[in-house]
Amino acid sequence: MWDTFKRSTMQRKRLLGPLSVAALIAVASAPVAAQTSTTDELISGVNVDLLAVAVPITVLVEGILFYTVWKFRNSEEAKPTKENRRLEVTWTITTALVLLFVGVTAYGAMANDDVITTQDDAQDAIEGGNPAVVEVDAYQWDWQFHYADGPQEETTLVLPTDRTVVLELSARNVIHAFHAPELGLKTDAFTGHKTYLKTTIKEEGTYMLYCAEFCGAGHSGMTAQIEVVDQDTYDDWVEDPENTSI
Repeated sequence: MWDTFKRSTMQRKRLLGPLSVAALIAVASAPVAAQTSTTDELISGVNVDLLAVAVPITVLVEGILFYTVWKFRNSEEAKPTKENRRLEVTWTITTALVLLFVGVTAYGAMANDDVITTQDDAQDAIEGGNPAVVEVDAYQWDWQFHYADGPQEETTLVLPTDRTVVLELSARNVIHAFHAPELGLKTDAFTGHKTYLKTTIKEEGTYMLYCAEFCGAGHSGMTAQIEVVDQDTYDDWVEDPENTSI
């Protein structure tokens, strides 16, 4: 029975190696989907950069692991290892370089005001251009959208493509979170304090908006639609939402 268990274990290990490598290659070679917004593009860029480093490291570590298992598969007992300072220094420095790369790559995206938007960033965008500005009011358990240049209290968030969008978020009662995963947008909404999101959307379509902060019994139903349309359609809708089909 013990021999059967050992053979079964060895067979699983032999299969696990090729399957792991195949899965990593498939992930690495998968085509990158079109980015829906500048925010999504920045975040996806970080993911791609980290994946480019993670895949070779994973392949190397798994390769060493399976080589070790195969080489010492017939050993009856473990032998004590000797201290190897060069090896310890090498993996310490390598780990530090990997962490440095992760930090620099993440900071490159997080420092962009299309990923983390401060009040000053939003104000600069408003004063320096012609963005579409929408006040987003979150409450238990729904959303309201107040347009600076158009209708008020619409239940669907309508936004234009290829134009800077600034969202001013606030909450009436408890903490909520604005989360549109397909657009790469997420930030908390507080009572008595405004937070901001800034982006430029590239792809027209319908996207889902969720509350990502547990806010009570109706939390799971606190959703809305984001309709992204071309600039001409957006202008028509702002002027006459009742007679514009979206």
